[in-house]
Parts: sequence; structure tokens; C-alpha cells
Amino acid sequence: MKSQNLSTVTEFQLLGFQNLLEWQTLLFIIFLFIYFFTVTGNIVIIVVVSQNQQLHAPMYRFLKHLSFLEIWYTSTIVPLLLATLVSQGQAISFHACIAQLYFFVFFGATECFLLAVMAYDRYLAICSPLYYSFLMSPEICTKLVAISWLTGVGTGFLPSLMISRLDFCGPNQINHFFCDLPPLMQLSCSSVYVTEMVIFILSIAVLCLCFILTLVSYVFIVSSILRIPSASGRMKTFSTCGSHLAVVTIYYGTMISMYVRPSAHPSPDINKIISVFYTVVTPLLNPVIYSLRNKDFKDALRKVMRRNCGIYGVRMKENLFIR
Repeated sequence: MKSQNLSTVTEFQLLGFQNLLEWQTLLFIIFLFIYFFTVTGNIVIIVVVSQNQQLHAPMYRFLKHLSFLEIWYTSTIVPLLLATLVSQGQAISFHACIAQLYFFVFFGATECFLLAVMAYDRYLAICSPLYYSFLMSPEICTKLVAISWLTGVGTGFLPSLMISRLDFCGPNQINHFFCDLPPLMQLSCSSVYVTEMVIFILSIAVLCLCFILTLVSYVFIVSSILRIPSASGRMKTFSTCGSHLAVVTIYYGTMISMYVRPSAHPSPDINKIISVFYTVVTPLLNPVIYSLRNKDFKDALRKVMRRNCGIYGVRMKENLFIR
């Protein structure tokens, strides 16, 4: 056992996109707009699903949890990313860095489990409609959601704990826009072999397993779609599921390429580009793909807007009448 903590680094310096100094302002505007629309879009989904009785099917319950997750997931990363663009680098304390790492892994792993559950839900709805209400009862839905969140909570502990026990003797500059696993291990002045192996195995267990389950579900879904006699019904269902599969593939593909690979260190710039996809892009695409391409959700959104606009109009008339 160590008798003392040999770490001398008390804070890290996130470099962000310092190699793109002339693009800092443009990148800030782009990421700010993406963050705004991501948070707003996911809040709208939560409000619409909560206020509309027609959207209480299991798929929408899962979607509400995914939207809630995406708000916190992207808020763990993007505000600090924006800060690095404003100040051309951002200092972060050692403990804050480990905390960010934990929440990133926690929310990322929970999203993997939720996406797998949502794919299984679509598989049952399309391939086994007669058993769907039994296999996706409210009790089972609650258990699946709880398992996803609790498993995510547990998944975040091990990498964060192992990284926090490494020695960091300097330098303290992280060539990234958030406290990610690979750049932190590169800065450590102690052996990271065991940490790398544990994280590699954990990544395979979470990412690859969830991706395979999701992919298998969509393979069965596609095979069922091809048996639909109506060409228009076949195209409509395939268009929706194809969009879901595209977003899922982007998320899992970029995650797997980052964490399920040999210990060779690719270019930090490539790592940043890959990271943008699963920390910034997919949280924006999920509300668009899972809701705005859904007719029932769009009808519910119109009803909520008409209802709220009607209430606002009545209040305005009352205020004018009182005056």
C-alpha cells in the first residue's frame, strides 16, 4: 500500500481546440447553438410526453428518460468546451476533472443501456405485437429503466476510481476539451497497464454488448419490415427504423473506435473530432430522430402548443379587460 499520495498535480489545463485559433469564435457559436437546441429539444420532449396521455406507451417513457439523460450528458461536456473556446484553454481542478470523468462515463453507459432497451422495445412492437403489452408492461418498463440507470451509476465508478489513484507529476496540459480517459492516462507518470486493461474490458462489456443487442434487434426488425405486403407501409417503417439505426451506429461506432482499441495513441486532433460526435452531435440528433420524425409525437406537440397558446391568449384578454 502507498503510504502517501504521490500526485503533485492539483489542477489540469484543458487545451481544447488551440490548434484552430482562427476558428475559435465560429466554433463557439456553432457549439453554443447546438447546445441550446439540444437542451431545448429534449426539454420539449419531456414536457410533451408528460402532458399528453396518448404518449404514455413504453417507447415514449423510454424517450423521456433518454431526453432527461441527454440534457445532463451534454451539460457535462459542452459548457466546459465553450469555456475553452472563450479563454483559449481552461483550468480545472483535479477533483473536478475526476468528477467530470465519472459523470461522462455514468451518462454515456446509461445511454448505451437505454438505446439497447429502446431497440428491444421496437423489436417487440414490430416482431411480436400480440405479446407486446405483456412483455412491455409498465412494471417491466420501470425495471428496465431502473436497471439502465443503476448499471450506469456502477459503470462510472471503476474508471474514475482507477484514474484518481494514478500519479500525475506533470505536465498538466490535457490536449482535449474535457477530462477523457485516454489523455488522462497519457499524462500519468505511473504504470497505466492495469488501468488500460480494465477500461478496455469494461468498454467491450458495455459498448460492444449493447451495440450487438441493438444491432440484433434491428436485424429482426428489418427482416419483419421486408415481409410487410404494403410498399408504402414498408417504406414508412423502414425510414423511421433506418434513422434510428443511423444515429445508434454513429454513437456506438465513435465510442467503440475511441475506447475499444489497442493502446496505440492516435492523433489528439482525431480524438477530438471523434469525441465531438458522441458528446455533441448525437445528443442533438436523438430528439430529432426519435420525436420529430414521429407522427404521434408531432400531433401531440401541436396539441400542447395550441393548448398553451390558448391559455396565454385567455390570460392576455383577462389582463386587458382588468385594465
